[in-house]
Amino acid sequence: MIRVFIADDHAMVREGLRRLVADSPGIQVVGEAATGDEVLDRLGTAHVDVLLLDIKMPGRPFLDLLRDVRQRHPLVRIIVLSAYPEDHYAVRALKAGASGYITKDHSIVQVVEAIAKVSRGGVFVSPELAQQLAEELRAPRQHAPHEALSDRELEVLKGIAVGESAKEIAARLSLSPKTVGTYRSRVLSKLRLKTNADLVRFVLEQGLEE
Repeated sequence: MIRVFIADDHAMVREGLRRLVADSPGIQVVGEAATGDEVLDRLGTAHVDVLLLDIKMPGRPFLDLLRDVRQRHPLVRIIVLSAYPEDHYAVRALKAGASGYITKDHSIVQVVEAIAKVSRGGVFVSPELAQQLAEELRAPRQHAPHEALSDRELEVLKGIAVGESAKEIAARLSLSPKTVGTYRSRVLSKLRLKTNADLVRFVLEQGLEE
């Protein structure tokens, strides 16, 4: 029996996933969470094989949450559920410790397939992403500009794009406002932009908005 934990901030999504996954032979849903803190708290008291983790959980930045889960619960396999295209966040998630990345437009059959595969120690990505990664090994592709950003720089960029102040970004990322300013300068330099308005436009053009 594969024991699955569902983490998503929308109750209807959790309910839908729970019903669909629980109808699959050999899979049992053993817990749910609506925030990142709940994920870390409840994983400590549940026996979990596979965590279905939404990429937009409230609380700490997603990649920090992912790394915390991997550090505290190294035997739990993580499948990231995302509304973002794979070329935006999949590689970052896999590098941070995820065992799979699946977008929410995939069928429940594919979700069940992903659960089964990662529970056996495998890695699940779509055929399209697998092909992309294979092609990159042979001939590195031209990366999107935001792929040159560090995880922290990307979080600062997204914060600016939604109108957060440096103080608000600093509080969310557990940084000082001065450090946020440093990251902002690096982002502007790497993306060859000049103003916050340019950053907002870039996020919209790249489809990185929350």
